[in-house]
Order: sequence, then structure tokens, then C-alpha cells
Amino acid sequence: DAAAVARLRRAGAVLVGRTNMSEFAFSGLGLNPHYGTPLSPYHRGVPGDARVAGGSSSGAAASVADGMAAIALGTDTGGSIRIPAAFCGLTGFKPTAARIPKRGAVPLSPTLDSFGPIGNTVACCALVDRVLAGLEPHVPAARHLEGVRLGVLTNYVTDGIDPEVAETIDTALKHLDAAGAIVSEVRFAAFERLADINRIGFSPMEAYAWHRELIAKHRDRYDPRVLVRILKGEAATAADYLDLIAARAAVMEEAQATLWSRFDAVIAPTVPIAPPPVAPLVADDDVFARTNALVLRNPSAFNFLDACALSLPCHHYGAAPVGLMLAAAPGADDALLAIGRGVEAVLAPLR
Repeated sequence: DAAAVARLRRAGAVLVGRTNMSEFAFSGLGLNPHYGTPLSPYHRGVPGDARVAGGSSSGAAASVADGMAAIALGTDTGGSIRIPAAFCGLTGFKPTAARIPKRGAVPLSPTLDSFGPIGNTVACCALVDRVLAGLEPHVPAARHLEGVRLGVLTNYVTDGIDPEVAETIDTALKHLDAAGAIVSEVRFAAFERLADINRIGFSPMEAYAWHRELIAKHRDRYDPRVLVRILKGEAATAADYLDLIAARAAVMEEAQATLWSRFDAVIAPTVPIAPPPVAPLVADDDVFARTNALVLRNPSAFNFLDACALSLPCHHYGAAPVGLMLAAAPGADDALLAIGRGVEAVLAPLR
């Protein structure tokens, strides 16, 4: 077993299976051309309008949404826990990267990879997270929101947002404000530089290093869309990699000054759109690439900061699923989960 799985087994978890997902965890949409694409519960019964479950951990979220499992384990390098949680109306937690041991797992990006749970509630995720972290398995008490400082990001994370998603997030924020949270808008200018900083990115560079021998032997067996993303890292130089490490350190310093020193948690839409239909994504490489980049954008920004982050459902019952993302400073995992339980309680009437 991987170290994380071994800890779950020792704690008494009943392991019921493995799930389909994006090949090598390298997509935010969850399509799998080899073994089948798991679907979101949303619109699943509507003929011709099947929606993606989100990736990479698409089958993980679908299994919990359908009641086949109480909890699912996923990895999150750029949103692979939080995106499927958001698209399937669930809760997903991405811990600080160093919190959970990575031994025994196939890496995507050792710099960014995090292990975490997808479940129905924050309490489910908190309990499993502590088992994975080797801590006493108890659930942090919900923190009352009176006086909790919440920063609402106003730039970058809202670009291209669906009006329905924006309205749902706004309604949630009003409930949090009414509950006594100090809700303040904040702009984080460093996010505007991420596209340039990540012109190659850690994931392609580090994935190519791991996959290069496999690609040499089995190139034709790869999902072509995954292969394209891995091969972005082939031309990267040591200087490119060192520059990226330095740029990340600088952005993390800015986050400490602008975000983590001012707020207990920062809020953003987990994904700015509702779960997209499967068919156009399968049919058109350009549509796939654009949509994939859009759904990964918000959660991956917080992986770059090594933040811990939680996605909570905040939509009305029967509506398109929308995730509200709460993020906090590296190492503030337990504090964020306590705030998440408080936010979950306040948003319960919407559900």
C-alpha cells in the first residue's frame, strides 16, 4: 500500500475499489478514453446532456455522490480533489502539500501534489485528513463565524464566471456576512502574473522527468491529450526550473503579506462554471483545452501558494452544483477545517 492507504487501512477503513479518472491525474475534466468517463449526478438522466464529474479524481467524486463509498481518496496538484467535489455537489479538502506522505503514489508534480479526501461533509473530510496525516482521528469543532476574517478575491478568479455561479456565490457571501463574519474584498495582483510565470509550469516539467522512459517505450498508449501536456516539459531547462522555484517563492511571500496576514481564510469560486457537457469536450481538442484551463485556473492558483483549501457546495437543491472555495495559509489545515464547518452550518439552509 501507499503510505496514505496504509494509514486508512490501519484506522479501519474498508477499501472497496479503485475508480476511473484522468490518465496520470493530468486533467481537470475527468475524461478517460481508455476505461470510460465518470459523470456528474447533475443532468445525468437528461438524454444527450451528460456532464463531466470533474478531474482528475472524477470516479472518486462520482462514487461518493452515488453512495457507493462514504469517502474517496484523491490527489490534488491543481484542483483534482476540489474540482470534482464542486462538480458533484460534494466537499473536498486539499491539505498543505507536506501534511500527507506521498510514498507509494504515482507522482504528477512532487512540488505541488497533495493527498486528500472527497466526502459529503467537512466532518467526513476532516476525520479522514487527520488519519492520513497520522494525527489523532477527531473532528475539529466548528468555529463560530462571528469575527472570522474572510477575504473575497475580486480579480482573476472571477474572470469568465457564469452569471448563475456568480449569483450563487454572492448569495453564500451574504449569508456569511449575516452570520457575523467580517467579509472584505481583496485583490491579489500576483495572480495576474501566473500565466506568464507558469508558461511551462511544475507539472509538465516534473511529469516529463518521471514519464520520459515510459513515453519512449509506450508513446502510442498514452491519452494524446495527456501526452501533449507532459511533453510541454520536454524542452524545459534547469534555468527554467530554477526560475520557476524563485518566482513561486516570491509569490508566496506576497500572499503572506496580502492574504494570510490579513484574513483567516480567502474565498473564491472553486470553478467559475457549472459542469460542462461531455460530448463537446470529447469531440473537439480546442474546446477541451480551453475548458480544462478554465476549470483548473482557480484551484491551481492556491496549489502554487501551497495553501490548504476546501471546496464546499453552496447551491440550492436541484440547481447546477457550485463550489465555494476557502483557502488558508500553509499549515493552517485544522484551523481552516474548523472555519469550514462553521461556513457549512451557515450555508445549510441553502442546500
